[in-house]
Amino acid sequence: MAPNLRFTKIVSAEEEIEKLKLDQIKDETQLKTYDYKLQIVWRNVAIMGALHLSAIYGMYLMIASAKWQTNLFAFLLYIFSGIGITAGAHRLWAHRSYKAKFPLRVFLMILDTVAFQNDIYEWSRDHRVHHKYSETDADPHNATRGFFFSHVGWLLCRKHPAVIEKGSQLDMSDLLKDPIVRFQKKYYLSLVLLFCFILPTMIPNYMWGESIYNAFYICALWRYCWTLNMTWLVNSAAHMFGNKPYDKRISPTENLATIFGAVGEGFHNFHHTFPWSYDASELGLKYNITTGFINFFAFFGQAYDLKIASKKIIKDRRLRTGDRPNDLEYKFFYN
Repeated sequence: MAPNLRFTKIVSAEEEIEKLKLDQIKDETQLKTYDYKLQIVWRNVAIMGALHLSAIYGMYLMIASAKWQTNLFAFLLYIFSGIGITAGAHRLWAHRSYKAKFPLRVFLMILDTVAFQNDIYEWSRDHRVHHKYSETDADPHNATRGFFFSHVGWLLCRKHPAVIEKGSQLDMSDLLKDPIVRFQKKYYLSLVLLFCFILPTMIPNYMWGESIYNAFYICALWRYCWTLNMTWLVNSAAHMFGNKPYDKRISPTENLATIFGAVGEGFHNFHHTFPWSYDASELGLKYNITTGFINFFAFFGQAYDLKIASKKIIKDRRLRTGDRPNDLEYKFFYN
């Protein structure tokens, strides 16, 4: 479903320049040198280890004893909680690529809470730092430190001092003006307990008689762990494997596995080139569940001021910095 055009804003070349002011364009200035030594947080290592072992057991239960409704419910939770990150924390709050009315923002906040990947404020702050200082010590999940670090290792150790310093310098006042962001931030742990763990466990038990045991391991733990890893692939795989049709000078790529696993977020070379474009891809709805979700709510007026890069800007950028400037037909992988 295409968005109602009166809610869509084509961003011109002149307006693209204005985006330099939004803390979304990479800062090329040299970072100062820090006296830094890696500090592993063993509590986080234990928690992540236990979560992944529980998820493996949950996968076994999906095959061995769970009702089909439970497996379907877990899959739907993965999709919609992922959208809470992609359409909510990412495209709405971190990048301000579109605007949303109060009911949609509440819905996205709930979905984001189901995903349990830090509150909207903290997630958006870290993501803005990631874009502004991509692949430097100030990048929370700096891909130059290897696949494991950018995937999950960054959560298992203390933040680099550059991440803390640069994050504290960002202007996040726009998010603090949103009462929904403030509410989630204030009551985050209680909301996570309810929406990420209790309700996903109780709903299958109440609605179709699934055991509490199965529901907890599948709909709470397996679903949570799977969603985390699909999101993390954007930070790891989509910064290492794939082609670069828009900007060959940066590490983010168009990564096919992540496009599907992260519900449309794997068009990462496009996204880092045009971070303010709500669709995060030039292919529209194709392979992009998140864009379809936003378009659906735009049709009903809940999402509006959708910002998109013009075809001319995209073509000009391909010709100027793409890895195959003479081949303007989009391909996931070049022959």
